[in-house]
Amino acid sequence: MKRLDIQETVRAAGLREGEGKRALITGLGGFTGRYLARELGAAGYRVFGTVLPGGATRPDAANGPDVFASDVFPVDIFPADLLDRAAVAGVIEQVRPDVAVHLAGIAFVAHADAEQIYRVNVAATRNLLEALAASPHPPSSVLLASSANIYGNVQAGLIDESMAPMPANDYAVSKLAMEYMAGLWMDRLPIAIARPFNYTGVGQSEHFLLPKIVAHFRRGASHIELGNLAIARDFSDVRMVAGCYRRLLAAAPRGQAFNVCSGRSHSLASVIGMMEAIAGYRIEVQVNPAFVRANDVLTLAGDNARLAGTIGALDPIPLADTLRWMYEVRTS
Repeated sequence: MKRLDIQETVRAAGLREGEGKRALITGLGGFTGRYLARELGAAGYRVFGTVLPGGATRPDAANGPDVFASDVFPVDIFPADLLDRAAVAGVIEQVRPDVAVHLAGIAFVAHADAEQIYRVNVAATRNLLEALAASPHPPSSVLLASSANIYGNVQAGLIDESMAPMPANDYAVSKLAMEYMAGLWMDRLPIAIARPFNYTGVGQSEHFLLPKIVAHFRRGASHIELGNLAIARDFSDVRMVAGCYRRLLAAAPRGQAFNVCSGRSHSLASVIGMMEAIAGYRIEVQVNPAFVRANDVLTLAGDNARLAGTIGALDPIPLADTLRWMYEVRTS
């Protein structure tokens, strides 16, 4: 029986796919973790998550009441530095997860400390896989969050998973190195790799492009300083991404990488135009050379056919709807 058939049988029986299962999310306190916790909780999983010791376990009230899952579904939180092998092993021993999603890592491409990028994105991931493989209760599905940045400046229309990686910055190299390292564990763990393209939503830091733009319009700013205006990105809504991650866990494909994306790109100019329509005024755009990265990836647009073929039809949320949600929720 195909996995999609199994999912249909579960739904027909009135069961939730996560009923009776334990899900571990590393990086629970991050932007994506909060949405995924809600998604998995709604699917019936008992959700556990790691956060950095002393780090925040929920967003500030300004980020909106609907960002963090524990307001609706209980979440068991474990403070743990994933660079500490003993601490990671201790979490796995206590949680005994049926499924695990590894979101913890440095996600900001322009992060200044290259050494930290590699340690967190590669070594910490290895610690997690080592602990999961040693568990007497092996997980049925492990999902690692990589990045579409590994493709770099690929000269193609829609980028599919067969494209040769051409990483153009330390962040992208670290994610590709993580993928190669994970390959060493494929015979012991049911690992799948997600390569999300750009995505956004309420609660994302203003270090990232779209939240920065939305914040300027929310303040009624007369001008905004941006970097390379030629860039175009495949933007998705974080709620769709969380849903795709949940469905990948249920499908449990082994040893494959999946683009998580909408299948179309939006230029920076078009994003500004959408926000001008939402906010009802025009903004002056100024290019600040300090924001232009030498190795910037100009265009990223993904082919999501493999993902849809594994988890079923996708229903991307239009970018204009996401931007309006970000603009209105954070001003309410």
